[in-house]
Amino acid sequence: MEHSLRAARVATFVYFILNGTLVGIWVVQIPAVEERVGISHATLGGFLVLLGVGAFIGMQMAGRLADRLGTRVVVPAAGVLCSAALVLPGLPRDPWTLAGALLIFGFGNGCLDVSMNAHAVHVEKSYNRPVMSAFHATFSVGGVIAALVGAGAASAGMSPAATLGAAGAVGIVTALVSARGLLPVAPVSATTAAEDEGDATAKRRTAPGRIWILAALALMIMLCEGAANDWSALHLRNILGAPASTAAFGYGTYAATMTIGRLLADRLSARFGPVAILRHGSAMAAVGITIVALSPWIWAAFAGWALFGLGLSGCIPQLFSAAGHADPSAAGTNVSRVAGLGYLGMLAGPAVIGWMTHLVALNHTFLLLTLLCVIAAATAGILRTGSDRTREMAPSSH
Repeated sequence: MEHSLRAARVATFVYFILNGTLVGIWVVQIPAVEERVGISHATLGGFLVLLGVGAFIGMQMAGRLADRLGTRVVVPAAGVLCSAALVLPGLPRDPWTLAGALLIFGFGNGCLDVSMNAHAVHVEKSYNRPVMSAFHATFSVGGVIAALVGAGAASAGMSPAATLGAAGAVGIVTALVSARGLLPVAPVSATTAAEDEGDATAKRRTAPGRIWILAALALMIMLCEGAANDWSALHLRNILGAPASTAAFGYGTYAATMTIGRLLADRLSARFGPVAILRHGSAMAAVGITIVALSPWIWAAFAGWALFGLGLSGCIPQLFSAAGHADPSAAGTNVSRVAGLGYLGMLAGPAVIGWMTHLVALNHTFLLLTLLCVIAAATAGILRTGSDRTREMAPSSH
């Protein structure tokens, strides 16, 4: 069992890297695809919304299928679908065909995203300790791989269709080969089997309300992430007057601390609990983005973006994990709800900040992110389970 569990963990890492690579390869090819089809930035922005819509639909369908058919079936199927769909955005020469291609690729991406997270919940339950954050960290590794592959393909003069097609073919093989390591069923540890059976009815009755609160928190946190993705470099360039080469490191600083934080978050969660990760992480993020919003110095802005990424790093994995463990028999469905609403937040983040710039300066719009982080910190207790409360009360009984 120990060997199969290790294999399942490795396979989950592979699927997270695969997902990050597939998405990253598409992102790297966006300028070339835009030029090939001959559309404006505004039109492309609208089409990217379709990618998000497809992803949201895929998340909801994959979550239910994962619960019904099992993640060992759905994860590799979603990996093949997402990999095969990757070539589609590289083929069109007219806008409407590109729109359809992005909708299909988004659907495949959403299916893979939710199903692999649902499987990660089962792996974490079997390990009986936090391992979710490390999986999310490896998604970023996929982005690095995509950047290197994209740069190499561009240097070799490969077309978008050839690059996306080659990456998709490798992805299909990877998805099929890695399926052997996935867990056959959602494991239930012997120590919790009786408790799970006795509480099954109560969980089904109380989980939905709690799940939607977790989903609302995911929306707020991922709205903050989306805003950082699209506006960090522009803030340094347009507000603080940093050179373009320096401004680019704004997002790099945020992304680097986000990855480092996720590599550390599992150990911290095991020691201090998920409530502390969400509460103190959100509070740290609130401090960081407030510094960004109010500081007139470039060096302080970098420090702020670093704190923002480090603080947010462990939050989403805790929410996904809590959703999956709320009712293991419906892990896929619950993760799809949290991930789906969170994904909408990530899409909305850049747009909300952009709309607010019509009213106030860009840096002052970031105070909205401060407010959202404070709300997340204040409501972090939603992650506390009955076993957590028992553990917290134990010292006082001696």
